[in-house]
Formats: sequence, structure tokens, C-alpha cells
Amino acid sequence: MAVELTKDIYWVGAIDWQLRSFHGFATPRGGTYNAYLLIDEKVTLIDSTKPEFGDELLQRISEIIDPSKIDYIVCNHAEIDHSGSIPTIMKAAPNAKIITSTKGKVILERHHKQNWEYEIVRTNDEFSIGSRTLHFATIPMVHWPDSMVTYVVEDKILFSNDTFGQQIASWERFSDELSFDVIMEENQRYYANIVMPFANPVKNALKLVNGFECDMIAPAHGVIFRNPEHINQILESYRKWSNHESEERAVIVYDTMWESTAKMAKSIQRACELLNIPYTIHNLTTDNLTLVTHEMMVSKYVFIGSPVLNNGLMPQVAAFLHYMRGFSPKNKVGMAFGSYGWSAQSAKLIEATFEKLCWTILPSIEIDYFPDETELLALTETVIKNLQTDHKQFAHVNPSECELI
Repeated sequence: MAVELTKDIYWVGAIDWQLRSFHGFATPRGGTYNAYLLIDEKVTLIDSTKPEFGDELLQRISEIIDPSKIDYIVCNHAEIDHSGSIPTIMKAAPNAKIITSTKGKVILERHHKQNWEYEIVRTNDEFSIGSRTLHFATIPMVHWPDSMVTYVVEDKILFSNDTFGQQIASWERFSDELSFDVIMEENQRYYANIVMPFANPVKNALKLVNGFECDMIAPAHGVIFRNPEHINQILESYRKWSNHESEERAVIVYDTMWESTAKMAKSIQRACELLNIPYTIHNLTTDNLTLVTHEMMVSKYVFIGSPVLNNGLMPQVAAFLHYMRGFSPKNKVGMAFGSYGWSAQSAKLIEATFEKLCWTILPSIEIDYFPDETELLALTETVIKNLQTDHKQFAHVNPSECELI
């Protein structure tokens, strides 16, 4: 059913309970495609849904008004998960005009091949729909060139497009109705897997957003923010993420063949514990690489390990490095590790990615065949010493007093 945000403004989108992959990243909690209906002198729909949810969108609109009475469809973003059901809406409201950016019109025409009527808007353009004023701002490359946001001046609601979105399927529509820790985890995951490469455009978008007084932020995916504390927290998180600010924590990512590299990962885990560095550890055989990416984004220390396979890396490690490189994460300390048989190859291949990303690189550690307890203890001691070299906060730990897990 439709959900009222404030008087005469409704959520009419769709909930995708079965969604498990979005843009190639894992979405274990499903997803939403948010669309919003404004009832005024000119009835306005902001965004739509994926094509397969067009009937669900029409049904929710019909709970409030005859869809044929829609005058305007604001398309903040022409990607199919946003614009896919516009053809369905246009059949029900053939006289509607589409409001979008210049690039939005180009993409909509390429996607849908329809001769629709358009109204092109640019940053600071305003459009009266009666008692309300729509203020538009383009935010190119967050995360497509056509992206824009729509601000309702009188209600102080920002329809923020993909910005501040999360993929969560839930009956609840507002951030204060759901666990905020879960919401922020999904916000972080969405940013890491969708928005992270576009840090500078995000900064420009935040400058625009800071010019709006927002009582509510309504993104195109996930829950809506109306709690002032939640609004401030998501804005501050985006500021940190777009500045590539990392937390004093570590992520240990590896794949293993005969458990040698897994044992090395455990020794690095022990070093983190002794240094009191919060960490997560992931075997890419079992853990989806896209679920690791958001932890990598916020972690200062990134340890990546692989045995040698055919003069290269294990496939999942190679895939993670390729995926990670596309996001251009900054301000990290990286260390490669791994095991090998007759030819040590893996560390230098991992370090090549660190170098391209301009990370600080700790000396790599490679062990041939099966590491014994002495070698594993030495690995823990070496990680501690290497971190202590540049990070004085770790000076309290004596590496020689380390014990194996």
C-alpha cells in the first residue's frame, strides 16, 4: 500500500524481496525502488521502478488518484531501475510530461525509443506545481552523467536519487522504524559498491545538499530519513567516505589451497588482536567479494593473501583485486602475503594493485609449502614490527611476547 510521507506526498514504489544481486554486488536483504507521488494542482510522480514492478507502482498510485491525472513525471535518473516503468505510467497517463536533465533525456530516448514530451531542467531551475515548488540540482556522475536531485521547497524534502540509498526490502519505510545499525551497514555497502569511484562528484553533490534545509531525505532505494540525528549521521558518513577517511581497523582477505595461506591469515589476525586493532577476516571461497568491499572501504589496514596458482593468483583473489581497483580506494596501508611451492609470485602481483592505488605498502611475507609454528609466530611478530615502524600508537606491544592462536 502507499505510505504518506507528509500531507499529499506519498511513497508509491516497489519492494523487491527476491533481489540478491544489484549491479553485480550481493544484496542479501533484498531491495526497494522508491517512487513518490505529489498531489497538487499538477499531480507529479518522482521516479518510477524496474519494469517488472510497473503494475505494482500503478496499483499504489491508484489507491490515491487516477493515474491518468498525472501531469509530470520527474526522472532524477534514467537507469532502468529508476525509469523502467515509465512506459507503463505513460500508457496510463499519456498527456504527462517528463521532467529530467539534458543527459536524462538522451538516455531515456535511447532506452525506451518513445517520442515523449520533455521539460529539461538544470541546477537551480524551479518548477511550480501549485502550492509547491520543485527545485532541481544536477549531480553528474553520482553515479551516472544524468543524475539530479529534486527538492520540495515548502516541505523541505530532498528526493536524493541514488545518493544516501541502500538496498533493503522492508515493510518499514522510515529509518526510525528499522535498526539504524542495519541501515548504516547497507548504506555503507551501497556507497562502497556503487558510489565510491565518484568521490569528487559526491563532494560537489554534498555542497548542493548542504544548501538545502532538509526535514526529510527520500532516496531512490531503501528507507527514508526523517529523524534529524539520522539525517546528520548519513550526511557526515558521506563526507567521510568521499574524503576516503579510514578507521583504525583492518580487513584480512585471502583464498587458500592447502590451508597454508589460511594459517598465515590467522597469524595476521593474531597481530591485530595484540595491537588491539578491530578486524574482520574473509576467505573469498565462501565470502562474496562485494560483501567485503564496504569493510575494505572503511579500514585503514588491508591484508590480502593468496597462494600461487599457475604463476598467478587464486581466481577469487584476482577478481577481488580487479574489483577493488575499479573503486580507487585511497589512504590505505596494504600488505600482501601468501604461500607458494617452487616459485613465489603472488605477493608481487598483489602489490602491483597497491602501487597503482598509491597505498602505503608494508613488506610482503611469503612462505614456501607448509608454514610451521615458528614461521607463523615470526609472521605475527613481523606484522607487529612493521606496523610499529610508522604507527607509534602500537609501540606498547612487544613482538617477542607473541603467542600463536
